[in-house]
Amino acid sequence: MKNRVGMSGYRWWSGMLCAMLCVSLLAGCGQQKAEAPKAPVVEEQTPPEEPAPEDPVQSGDPEQAAFTAPLTGLPMDQAPTIRPLSIMINNAPAARPQSGLTQADIVYEVLAEGGITRMIGIFQSKGTDETIGPIRSIRPYLINLGESYGGVLVHAGGSNDAYAILQKQHKEDLDEIGNSGAYFWRDKSRKAPHNLYSSADKLREGADKHGYKKEVNIPAYKFRAESDLPEGEDATGVDITFLLKSYKVSYQYHEASKVYQRSINGKPHVDQNTGQQLTATNVVILGADHKTLDDVGRLAVDVDKGGEAVLLQRGKILKGRWVRAKGDVIRFVKDGQEVPLYPGTTYFNIVPNAPTFDSHIQIHQP
Repeated sequence: MKNRVGMSGYRWWSGMLCAMLCVSLLAGCGQQKAEAPKAPVVEEQTPPEEPAPEDPVQSGDPEQAAFTAPLTGLPMDQAPTIRPLSIMINNAPAARPQSGLTQADIVYEVLAEGGITRMIGIFQSKGTDETIGPIRSIRPYLINLGESYGGVLVHAGGSNDAYAILQKQHKEDLDEIGNSGAYFWRDKSRKAPHNLYSSADKLREGADKHGYKKEVNIPAYKFRAESDLPEGEDATGVDITFLLKSYKVSYQYHEASKVYQRSINGKPHVDQNTGQQLTATNVVILGADHKTLDDVGRLAVDVDKGGEAVLLQRGKILKGRWVRAKGDVIRFVKDGQEVPLYPGTTYFNIVPNAPTFDSHIQIHQP
């Protein structure tokens, strides 16, 4: 009996030990499953929200952009290698408002005959199918300025001296009267000759048809960071008299948008495509020697030798000089050093040195 009971007790204790061991193991397994959710899953699913990084194209910070436009300093999403178009734009009263100037990277304004100015729009980083014009004739100094950016010269006719340069030096140009009429059109709602238009896309099509170079070395300007403070004295704007007392161009600083709003004879100068007033981030006014060539009043304007100039940026005006090295563009310098521009459109206004440079400028004091 003892052997039976001992064996039976032994079996009983063995069974109990096995059962206890299984319970312990099961409890351990159950504990691991219970601990698994303690990992910070909930925290990972609901992290504190952070603002999305700014798109460099929208933020306007050229340092964040993949590419920077050489003439505006603004960010671009593709390499800015496309060749500029240097377009002669009519600025007679009957030609206003013009179309497409808001798409220009650089705009020059300089006297033509009769006391009225002509404008050169340098289109490089902007402008595709927008209407541009009215397009007008070319002069030797306009060839000089337009070519300094490597641009295809776009015009409708020209002076005898200008045609001589274009033909003898084999300039790459698109002339509505001569070699490229198919790439322009007339607007019947306006009277000729103030009704000739084209677009950047149409003109580049014409340049391709002529076999002109698509890419050239484009001179680049130096640009400030947006956070940099401007140099100079306080000035809210400027009035410019090129020649006629009845023709006055004004730039008024708009602090909220950090640009200068352009007006002619006290009225906003607008782009007909958009109805928007023309604006400039940088305004350069420079003095050049002017010489009358004939009874018609055609001019020779020296856009090479340099001279007095002022620069308006961010509500400040800085006195300096303009210089132009061989094969380069016009640049504004102070104490021999190029002054950086702020990213955006720049307007260059060329006035006569006579009787004095300062006689053509009236500064608006705060």
